[in-house]
Amino acid sequence: MKAPIAKRVPFTHSIHNDIREDDYYWMKDKENPEVVSYLEAENAYFRDVMKPLEQKTNEIFEGMVARVPEAEVKVPVQNGPYFYYSREQKDKQYAIYARKKASSRDLLDEAKEEVVLDLNELAGDGDYLSVTLQRLNKEQTKLAYLENRDGSDRYTIYIKDLETGELLSDRIENVYIYGSMEWSQCGRYIFYVTVDDMQRPYRLWRHEVGSAESDELLYEEQEVTFALFISKTNSGKYITIHSSSTMTEEVRLINAEQPLEPVKLVDERRRGIKYDVDHWGDDLLILTNEDALNFKLLRCSEMNFSDREEVTAYDENRYLQAVYPTENKLFVFGREKGLTQIWVLEDKELKQLEWDEPLYTLSIVGGQSYESEELLVEYESLITPDTTYSIQIETGQKQAIHTASVNGEYDAEQYSQHQLWASAGDGTKVPLMMIYKKGALDNGPAPLILTGYGSYGADNNPYFSAYRLPLLEKGIIFVTAQVRGGGEMGRHWYEEGKIHQKRNSFTDFIDAARFLIDEGYTTADKMAARGGSAGGLLVGGVSNMAGDLFKVIVPEVPFVDVLTTMLDDTIPLTTLEWDEWGNPQNEQDYTYMKSYSPYDNVEEKEYPHMYITTGLNDPRVAYWEPAKWVARLRTMKTDDNTLVLKTNMGAGHFGASGRFDHLKEAAECYAFILDKIGVE
Repeated sequence: MKAPIAKRVPFTHSIHNDIREDDYYWMKDKENPEVVSYLEAENAYFRDVMKPLEQKTNEIFEGMVARVPEAEVKVPVQNGPYFYYSREQKDKQYAIYARKKASSRDLLDEAKEEVVLDLNELAGDGDYLSVTLQRLNKEQTKLAYLENRDGSDRYTIYIKDLETGELLSDRIENVYIYGSMEWSQCGRYIFYVTVDDMQRPYRLWRHEVGSAESDELLYEEQEVTFALFISKTNSGKYITIHSSSTMTEEVRLINAEQPLEPVKLVDERRRGIKYDVDHWGDDLLILTNEDALNFKLLRCSEMNFSDREEVTAYDENRYLQAVYPTENKLFVFGREKGLTQIWVLEDKELKQLEWDEPLYTLSIVGGQSYESEELLVEYESLITPDTTYSIQIETGQKQAIHTASVNGEYDAEQYSQHQLWASAGDGTKVPLMMIYKKGALDNGPAPLILTGYGSYGADNNPYFSAYRLPLLEKGIIFVTAQVRGGGEMGRHWYEEGKIHQKRNSFTDFIDAARFLIDEGYTTADKMAARGGSAGGLLVGGVSNMAGDLFKVIVPEVPFVDVLTTMLDDTIPLTTLEWDEWGNPQNEQDYTYMKSYSPYDNVEEKEYPHMYITTGLNDPRVAYWEPAKWVARLRTMKTDDNTLVLKTNMGAGHFGASGRFDHLKEAAECYAFILDKIGVE
C-alpha cells in the first residue's frame, strides 16, 4: 500500500515582510470531510505498515501485561476516621477508589471496604473516560469529582452521596481539567473554575449544593495571558486563587470557614514575580522568587500580609518548589543537584531527608490530614519500584510500609542506573538518566531510546516502570536527557531553555545523543528519539537539525507548527503560551521561533524513520499540526524510510484512557522502534 499524498491548496501567511507558503493550511477545518478522509487514509496506511509487526506488537504487549500484578492497592491515607486508597485489578481497565473505617493502620485488614468510586462502572461500554479531581467534603459524606468522556479539557462536576451511593442532581459543566474545584469547610458550597471559548480557565464561581439558584461569579481573570487555578491549603482553612502566567503570579484567598466573605488579595501581580501561599498556625507562608531566583520562604500574619520575615535563609543551590505544613512540622519540597528533595524545618534551618540511592524521585502523598502524626512519602528510582515511607513527624523515624508489586521475577541487582553528564556546545553540563540490564554493553554499543521534554520548567524525573522490563530484557538502554527548558537543575535551567534561548533545548538533546555515541553506549543506527507534546517539538526539531544521529524518531502529539498556532489567538491556550515561546506578533520573537519550528524547517534531505501520533479531539496540540507536518515531509524528504501518522479519532492529548488500551498503543510504538533499530 502506498502512503497517502495530501492535496496541495496554495495558501500564504504574511507578517513582518515574511511570506510562509502553507499548502496544507486547509487541514485546519475539522468539519471538512476531506480532512477526515485524509486522516483515515493515513490510519489505513499506518495499519498496513504495522501488519507485519503484529506478532512483535503482541509479544511486547503480552510482556507488559505479564508484569501487571493481579491486584495493586495503593497505601491507604488517613483522613479522620477513614483510610482512603485506590486499587487496580488485572482484569479491569480503570482504578477503583475505596475507603475503610479504622482507628489505626494496624486495624485495616479487619475493616470492611466501602467503594467510593469505581471508574470501571462509570466507564460502562464507553471508549473513553477521564476522572481527574476528586474532592471530599469535610464530613466525608459527599464526593465531588470531575468527569470527561471526549478527551477535551472541558469537564463536568458530579456529586455523589456516599451514604446512599446516589448522584445528586447538581451538574456543573465547562469546568477545567485540574486545579478547579474545592469545597467550603461547611460543605454547603463548591468553588469551581470554568473555561472560556479558548479553553482557558478564567472564571471562579461559588455553587450552593442542591440549590437551583444561579451560581455566583466571584472573580474573572481578564488578562488573556493568565489562567485561573484554585487549591486548598493543607490546613483546610483557605482556598487559594491563583492568577498564573508563565512569568507572573497573583494570589487571592477565600476563607473556607467563612465562604461568603469577600475574596482577599495577597500581593498584586508584578511581571516576573512568582509566588505561592499556604497557611500554618497563625501565619501565611509565602514562597517567592522576588530577589531569589530559586525561591525563598517568608512568613506573615494572617491579619497583615505586608509585614514579612524569612523563615529560613535563602540558599541559591536549593530550588524550593512547594511547602507542606502539618500541625506540628513544616516540610519543604524542591530540588538540589538535579534530584527531588524534601526538607524539614528545624531551628530555622532546612534539614534534608536522606535516601540511599544516588538517583531517585520523591513525592509527598496527596490527601493527608493536617493533624496526622505521620508523613507519607513515595520514593522510586529507575530500578526501585514505587515505595511508600511513613515518616513519624515528631521523631523523624522513617519506615518503608509498602512497595508496589511487580508481577513475575524482578531483581534490582540485575540492572544498572546512572546519572551521566553530557557537555553542551556552550560548556553547560546536561544531566542524563540511564538504565539498562547488566550485560547489555558486553558486546559493544547497544540499542538505545533517548527521550526528553524540556519545556515549562517541568521536571523529568527518574521513575520505575514494570512495563519497561520486557524491553530491558532485550538489551535496550533507556536514557532521558534533562535538557534546558525543564526545571531539573533549578529555575535558571528553565529560563535558559525558553523564548530566545529555546534552541538550547534542541542543541542539548543533540549533544546528549553525540555524547552517547562518542562514549560507546550506542550508534546512530541503533538509537531512537522519543518525545511527547512539547517533547514532540523537541524531537521534531531535532529531526530537522540532526536527524542523521537517529535511526528512528517518535514525536507523539507533537507541537510542530509553532508559528501558525502562536499567531492564532483563537486556538485554545495560545495566549497562555506567549511567555513560554514568545509572541510572533513581535518580529524578533517571530524570527527566532521560525528558526526551530519543525513544520517551517522541513528540507529536501533524508530523514530517519518516523512514527508520529495525534488525537482528533486534542485541545492542547491540534491534530492538524502533525497532519500538516507529515504531509510536507512526504513531499520533501528524499529517502525511502518509513513515515507513519496515527490519529486517535476518539481521544485527546493524553491518548487512550484505559490502561490496557494505553499499553497496546505503547506496544505498537515499541514494535516500530525495535523493528527499525534491529532488535528481535
